[in-house]
Amino acid sequence: MNTTWLHWSGGKDSAYALTQLSKEKTPYGLVTSLSEEFRRVSMHGVREELLEAQAQALGLPLHKMFIPRDCSMQDYDQLLSSEMELLKSKGATHCAFGDIFLEDLRIYRQKQMDSVQLETTFPIWKEANTAIMAKRIIDSGIKAIIVCLNGKHFPKSFLGRKYDINFLNDLPPGVDPCGENGEFHTFVYDAPIFNSSIPIELGEKIDKLYTPASQEDDEPECGATPAWDTQFYFQDLYLA
Repeated sequence: MNTTWLHWSGGKDSAYALTQLSKEKTPYGLVTSLSEEFRRVSMHGVREELLEAQAQALGLPLHKMFIPRDCSMQDYDQLLSSEMELLKSKGATHCAFGDIFLEDLRIYRQKQMDSVQLETTFPIWKEANTAIMAKRIIDSGIKAIIVCLNGKHFPKSFLGRKYDINFLNDLPPGVDPCGENGEFHTFVYDAPIFNSSIPIELGEKIDKLYTPASQEDDEPECGATPAWDTQFYFQDLYLA
């Protein structure tokens, strides 16, 4: 029996990947990494209770992977392998990811899963160019809000906006419509695959600066690239 766990960020790409995955097989559960220190979703900055609300709305078990402060990439790889071995011992056979076109990231994920003998699947991989895919996500009924911005590309005023056609029309030049290069991240509060919508309230807008100690080992919380973008904005959310 195949049991598939989706690596779930809580954002629109994860929700769309789960939608597409569900057309072929029944997903067994969700895997999400969180900051051990802040109990927030890695890169997105979303509170743990909102992540749990998503899992409840989906009716799926949630496996949390807590990332310690100042975690190096080597430490992360070891932690991921350990957590995947744990899921495998509980019957996991496949892991799914919501990546769209980043070849090096796909290779990395496959290598990580191969090391623990888990099959990988990418439900939305190169389904379309991201301009088309962005509209498909919106048209599918997935409703999301912008929770993290790379300050190199966006002013803080884009925080808290809905991921909709107006947002796409206002994107700064060079920004991928799905944010595939880490330009922005979202939180899904409603979707056809949810059994109920998640009531949310906007909290404060937070500025964060990252100064990596080592450009080889340290990985900023919001997914900065080796070019070391260091200014990020976060929209805090609460359950209403």
